[in-house]
This record gives sequence, structure tokens and C-alpha cells, in this order.
Amino acid sequence: MDTTTLITLGAVAVVLVGGAAVFLWRRSSADERESRRAHEAAQEREPPVELGETYEFGVTEFTDHHSGERVAVGKVEGFVVFTEDVPDSVREGDVIRAKILSFNQGKTSADATFVETA
Repeated sequence: MDTTTLITLGAVAVVLVGGAAVFLWRRSSADERESRRAHEAAQEREPPVELGETYEFGVTEFTDHHSGERVAVGKVEGFVVFTEDVPDSVREGDVIRAKILSFNQGKTSADATFVETA
């Protein structure tokens, strides 16, 4: 291969890598903006759940949340509920019932305790 071909291939590679980087950066920025908008909208509305009440919802994921223990995450009308004391047999996609115990400071999510599998 001659020098001109190598330089051309190198330039093409730089353009492709640069284009991919810009695409990923813009995509992540759009995701971050949408997440910020959703969070701000959640702060503006009243929670669709009430303390002491039991709600049914699907488990979307598990996290360690604040306690460091396995906590199920789900949503009630788009409102995030973190549920503790969930049995190990419960998996993502399972529907559970949980009792709301408290809200976070901005009332954009709630903590709950597991009641039963629906």
C-alpha cells in the first residue's frame, strides 16, 4: 500500500470515529434532557399514591437504593416506588403489591414494603 492510500484510510477512520462520538454525545445529551424534564414534572405534581395504602405494580428492576439491600423498583402511574423486603423469588416483570411507607423529600418517589405477589 502506498502512502497516499494509508493517509486516506487514516483520515476516513478519524472521520468515522469522530462522527460516532458526536452521535453518541448528542444522544446521551437528549436522554439527560428528557430525564431532567421528567424529574421536574414529577416535582410539580402530587403523588398518585397515599401513605398507608397498598398498590399493585410490575417490578421493572432491582437496586440497592439507600439501604444497601435488594429493593424492587416499579411505577404507579409513572411514579417511582422503591419496595423493600421483597422475597428472593420475585423477578423483574413480576407483579407485586406493596404498602407505601414514606415519600422522599421532594415527593418524587416513595418507599414501600412488600405485601404479596399479585
